[in-house]
Amino acid sequence: MIVGIPKEIKNMEFRVGMTPSGVEELVRHGHTVYVEMNAGVESGFSDIAYEKAGATILGTKKDVYEKSEMIVKVKEPVEPEYPMVREGQVIFTYFHFAADSELTEAMIKSKAICIAYETVKAKDGSLPLLIPMSEVAGKMAIQNGAHFLERTFGGKGKVLGGVAGVKPAKVLILGGGKVGRAAARVASGMGADVTIADNSLQCLRYIAGVMPRVKTLFATQSNIKAELPTVDLVVGSALVPGATTPHLITKDMLSLMEKGTVLVDVAIDQGGCFETSHPTTHSDPIYSIDGIIHYCVANIPGACPNTSTFALSNATLPYVVQLADKGWKQAIRENPDLLPGLNIADGKCTFKAVAECYNLLYTDPTILL
Repeated sequence: MIVGIPKEIKNMEFRVGMTPSGVEELVRHGHTVYVEMNAGVESGFSDIAYEKAGATILGTKKDVYEKSEMIVKVKEPVEPEYPMVREGQVIFTYFHFAADSELTEAMIKSKAICIAYETVKAKDGSLPLLIPMSEVAGKMAIQNGAHFLERTFGGKGKVLGGVAGVKPAKVLILGGGKVGRAAARVASGMGADVTIADNSLQCLRYIAGVMPRVKTLFATQSNIKAELPTVDLVVGSALVPGATTPHLITKDMLSLMEKGTVLVDVAIDQGGCFETSHPTTHSDPIYSIDGIIHYCVANIPGACPNTSTFALSNATLPYVVQLADKGWKQAIRENPDLLPGLNIADGKCTFKAVAECYNLLYTDPTILL
């Protein structure tokens, strides 16, 4: 198969879809790999490194799309890329369709095969291609939240871990999944007073067992409201795979918090945990509503592209090799992990949550195999 790795053009997105070692593995399997010029530079991978791995460097994004049967990316195609995506072409990347109606419409119109990292699902129910970026985003949520808690950005002016004789800041994490646990580990390690809220007692019991310094809270709206008057930093990390994220903090609940409280919405690429959230970028990451600081960057791991690209490529490479070796239909038939990853194919919506989000006709993906 001919595999293409284009340079990401989403605002301040510095990751790349594959490392040179990943390219080398594809070439070893007999595949051709095209990499757009300078695609990996921001992640620390030169064009020379890709060439040594066996890739061919192409000068333009258009060339990569035109020549490739499968495109491996990090983030969803953005508007300038829509016309480059063609019928039957496999696009393997994060899509988050439920948060972007224009993207959904464009990919349906293209009749491409859209396999979304975020909904690939293992037998144990885990999301193997979401986990590495969830871990990065969770850890970065705390370091960014601590940064914007500084008074220079409108925050309360608190050090997250406090100092001798001064209490630490209070951190509330909504969601006890991979993001939430990663955030809790960092916040707790920094000395903060950390509480994780989740609606799964099994999850809370696990967290209590492995992180005894972290408090646990059953996530009812009443319990969340009770925490808000004294909290300093809130991390929203709830997830409904492939669907719109529920609003755990509504606009009227902002009045319960002290001015300078920081909200970090890690779920913004699926619509956001907070009703007042809207996507921001690394170049303009925060805004204030009623004195509450919102950090809603939709590609948090993109700011640490070297770590993130290695972590993502480690997870995606086995699936990329399967898709390249066998073609998308056979690969999905043989590996059930990939079936829920198929969100759009041949102009049809094949993921139920996305279909329901936009009142689209849902097509059972097995019909297309």
